[in-house]
Amino acid sequence: MTSALTDYFEALERLKTGVPRVVPQGTRITNDAVSLEAGRGKGTIKKSRPVFADLIKAIEEATVVRPDPQHVLKGRLKLAKEAAEKYRALWEEALAREASLLVELYEARKIVTKFTGGSVLPIRGGGGGGRE
Repeated sequence: MTSALTDYFEALERLKTGVPRVVPQGTRITNDAVSLEAGRGKGTIKKSRPVFADLIKAIEEATVVRPDPQHVLKGRLKLAKEAAEKYRALWEEALAREASLLVELYEARKIVTKFTGGSVLPIRGGGGGGRE
């Protein structure tokens, strides 16, 4: 294999592993991206040149294996939105429980003050014979 083809295959491997040196990280694997990563000009990998047949086949296989970065980001965004919605629902449920407990407490205090005439001492604080 010539050194040019070796450069192309090394560039393809860098793109597949996600650590390119020349093109931005996350770039889709295409013939042009591989040529630019290899330090060559855009469009140097041509189907009409038989020497590139194996390289083109490897690039096509790599594009099938590696998903498009936009799809990956959209999937992560969807998962984040679902998690946010889940936690929002849990938060709203907790608020509803707290509000319900406050209403119960208010009603219980009304009943207690009705029977005791308002002379109920708090359990905590205050003073008296408790621990300090």
